[in-house]
Amino acid sequence: MPDSSPTFAPWRHQLHEVIFEADTPAGKAFDVALLVAILLSVLAVLLESVAAIQAVYGFPLLVVEWFFTALFTVEYILRLLCVRRPLRYAVSFFGIVDLLAVLPTYLSLFVSGTQSLLVIRALRLLRVFRVLKLSHFVGEAAILRAAIHASMRKILVFLGTVLTLMVIVGTLMYLIEGEQSGFTSIPQSVYWAVVTMTTVGYGDIAPQTPLGKILASIVMIVGYGIIAVPTGIMTVELADVRKRAISTQACPNCGADGHDPDARFCKFCGARL
Repeated sequence: MPDSSPTFAPWRHQLHEVIFEADTPAGKAFDVALLVAILLSVLAVLLESVAAIQAVYGFPLLVVEWFFTALFTVEYILRLLCVRRPLRYAVSFFGIVDLLAVLPTYLSLFVSGTQSLLVIRALRLLRVFRVLKLSHFVGEAAILRAAIHASMRKILVFLGTVLTLMVIVGTLMYLIEGEQSGFTSIPQSVYWAVVTMTTVGYGDIAPQTPLGKILASIVMIVGYGIIAVPTGIMTVELADVRKRAISTQACPNCGADGHDPDARFCKFCGARL
């Protein structure tokens, strides 16, 4: 597919090379510095949640939090500026993660406690595989993503069946046990069915009658088989996905990566790489 996007301004091209590419010294230095900043910012959030540390170093940690938020905000804006299709990047996985990395701090001005969500920044550490040119890890991630995408419909159909079964089992248990055994409503009984079928077994609600115990035993046994089904689906799809080398190059148009080493055009938007 030919590239019909407008010509890139030189400064935007240079900015893209630094921010999105890890093949140049400047780009690698930028990404390594970014990873260090992410680690420090996540550490600051974790320390801020400790009451003893918050009581003594609360204000310095707040300053650090806002410093990194401002830094990541500028970085996010620069990322949008150096791609030809900012919206395409903004709705991509890393685009959403980059936005969520700064949003909680601003939300904390209106809703107290939301700054704890800044640990989402840890997801940005996934860029380490591209930064350090660990292309085989990038390839494995692409294979896993393809397998998940291929098995999604099967798993959704399976989950729909399981949810229907849980509603039926919960209703039966409600009719068998009743309020005297703690099954005060159908939703409460469905909750018991979910906990039991997933083999979690909190024990806050338990059947008391012989018939209820028989039904519970059946649900427990079925639960083991249900857990194995999604694993089998994923295993089959992983076996069907062909392994291939993955490039670390990012598209200058939409910011997407994961291209084949010999690719000349982006497989997502068609722009020339």
